[in-house]
Amino acid sequence: MDRQDLKADFDALLPGETNESGATRRTALKAALGVGYAATAMPIMAQTAVKTPADGLTAGEVSFEVNGFKVPAYRAAPAGKTGLPVILVIQEIFGVHEYIADTCRRFAQQGYLAIAPEMFARQGNPTQYTEIARLMAEVVSKVPDAQVMADLDGAVKWAAANGGDASKLGITGFCWGGRITWLYSAHAQVKAGVAWYGRLVGNATELTPKHPVDIAANLKGPVLGLYGAADTGIPLDTVDKMKAALAAGSPAAKASQFVVYPDAPHAFHADYRPSYRQGPAQDGWQRALAWFKANGVA
Repeated sequence: MDRQDLKADFDALLPGETNESGATRRTALKAALGVGYAATAMPIMAQTAVKTPADGLTAGEVSFEVNGFKVPAYRAAPAGKTGLPVILVIQEIFGVHEYIADTCRRFAQQGYLAIAPEMFARQGNPTQYTEIARLMAEVVSKVPDAQVMADLDGAVKWAAANGGDASKLGITGFCWGGRITWLYSAHAQVKAGVAWYGRLVGNATELTPKHPVDIAANLKGPVLGLYGAADTGIPLDTVDKMKAALAAGSPAAKASQFVVYPDAPHAFHADYRPSYRQGPAQDGWQRALAWFKANGVA
């Protein structure tokens, strides 16, 4: 996470959108379970544009252990079903809240076991922050990519032991999670990924030694990149750099594709934020479902 990510998230907010009240993890979990929105530090509005019921689903909090740490996660799956294809759903910088939980339920209603691990659980609770800059500095910037990869491996292992078929694995993520989608698609045997406006280039650091453009050639599953031409935090020339890197890579890299929506800003799928754009969001969702089906996840 660097200034590009921070700028993109500020550009996607409007003044007054951030709530000044903190929230406990229990309150935030109630929100994720669909009970309702808590007053949190995240840019949460009164309601989402899409509200997916849990009817016919098994949905709620689970946890799994990775290197002695119990990682909390939200999961949703068709009730009573096994052998389900698995989708990893990767959060924005604001954590696993109702929008991310709802996205899991959307996939579950399509027949997937969807799981969203709380990727910042070791470093802190995003719902306790009222300022994005502090959240970035005190939590997000301290999350190592290696930790994220291990936690996602743990989520896949949990899913395989709880009704999922790990041989049919997909991953999708938003903003911060979009970058992770690219990285994990080079790390693990995923069938396919869908990255929503994830950063593609960046400076190498001890915690983030490589970025998507650096691992593009090594993708194990093809990734569909969904980006906005009006995203001021992700210049289109970085998309061009990524395309060039993919073209010189593995078969999965060569099969990867981009869709750039002409007037869409950053976070155009985030239906709880003013950046939401219904047309691109709905088109991107349908493309994501088709992408997973075409590449053997469904």
